Amino acid sequence: MSAPRVSPIVVTLWRDRRARAGAAAVLVLAAAAVLGPLVIGAPSSELGDVVARRFVAPLGRTSDGALHLLGTDRLGRDVLARLLVGARVSLAVGVLAALVAMAVGTVGGAVAGYAGGALDRAIIAVTDAALAIPRVPFLLLLVALFEPGVVVTILALGLTGWMTVARLVRGETRSLRARPFVEAAHALGARPRRVVAVHILPHALRPALVAAALGVGNAVMLEAGLSFLGLGVQPPTPSWGNMIASGRDALMVAPWVAGAPALMVAVVVSALSLVADALESALAGERSA
Repeated sequence: MSAPRVSPIVVTLWRDRRARAGAAAVLVLAAAAVLGPLVIGAPSSELGDVVARRFVAPLGRTSDGALHLLGTDRLGRDVLARLLVGARVSLAVGVLAALVAMAVGTVGGAVAGYAGGALDRAIIAVTDAALAIPRVPFLLLLVALFEPGVVVTILALGLTGWMTVARLVRGETRSLRARPFVEAAHALGARPRRVVAVHILPHALRPALVAAALGVGNAVMLEAGLSFLGLGVQPPTPSWGNMIASGRDALMVAPWVAGAPALMVAVVVSALSLVADALESALAGERSA
């Protein structure tokens, strides 16, 4: 029995230090977000003696002898426990928002690229109009019109980030539509839906994956900004954005409260940018080969 064939792109990515470093950082953080609260416990909702527990420095202990690796916030809550639970929320929002954008952009781009004609022009007109709208003010308007929360944040980020994916998928679909293997599928009687799903999309989605990787990091950053303004994930559910907001008034007294989640946002965005750069280089190398 022969060993399974490994994709050349996977091999190229494995050899790229940027991809390994970025993927390792994201995987370690995701594992910590999943397993961390199970090990150290979820953040307690009981405040207790706030005055005695508030703003304990990192590696400090409270009066009950509990060690706090990243200190406590103004309400005496453990920053590390909240940071790990917030990682679940922020990463989930980023990934799900990117998936929504990927789904909408893929469908729109594939239909436009394959159908051509008036339908293509109509979809591209809508895409260009959406691109012309400043994203951040539009996001603020959307989340202001509806009750802020996790679901509203995911949908708002996803439905304002699909345009780049749609353009990439459309361009690749138009190029692939004239390839011999697509014409052969038509000659064998394959229906358009099957031609697009089986023969075109597996190739057309490759460049869109670069945009998706960047989209996750961008969504994490935008979620943090919305939550910082009080328009995203709402307390007491912790997210990196509302944790930064809760510590902004204590930067001089307790910089770790806002500094820890801000550092995590920077790490995730940088790591995903490294993965996207490596993936783009791998795809460019495959094209030139």
